[in-house]
Amino acid sequence: MAATIQLSDQWKEWLDESAPRLLAYARGRCENQQEAEDLLQDALVKLWAYQEERGHCPPDLPLAFTVLRYLGLDHGRRKGRTEKRDRKIVQFQSGNDQWLDPAMEEKEEGQIIRAAVEKLPSKLREALTLKIWGGLTFAEVGEVLKISQNTAASRYRYALEHLQKELKHLNQKNHGSIS
Repeated sequence: MAATIQLSDQWKEWLDESAPRLLAYARGRCENQQEAEDLLQDALVKLWAYQEERGHCPPDLPLAFTVLRYLGLDHGRRKGRTEKRDRKIVQFQSGNDQWLDPAMEEKEEGQIIRAAVEKLPSKLREALTLKIWGGLTFAEVGEVLKISQNTAASRYRYALEHLQKELKHLNQKNHGSIS
């Protein structure tokens, strides 16, 4: 009984620390908050099953991101097939879902940053999300995305360059520079 309580506490601690990062990553792969939460829940169920051979201890964060990524890819494929069948149905994305910090979302700058991040090519957005919101190292980002750590670093750098160009006007507006 004590071992079960200890294991439960380990998972709670792991979820408190990792769930926001995993949810931010899932949000980048989905159209809205509800889909991201469902994707994360599916990943957690899979991770629990994967951890059976390890006594159901919480997994390493890169493994969690990898499972989430593959489930997201499967989700995207299924969704693509569904959309092909149902092209006549118009789907509207909710404007009140939260991708970044909810407090920041309410500010105009937060909405501008979110829009800029969403405009990034998916490969760059994925590397940026894993690095910043996921808190992973470039080696771990490379492991999750099945790319080299140098490629992960390059994608992250390119994402930052894209954002810098896209958000240059925001910086000028806030600081009053005209150049």
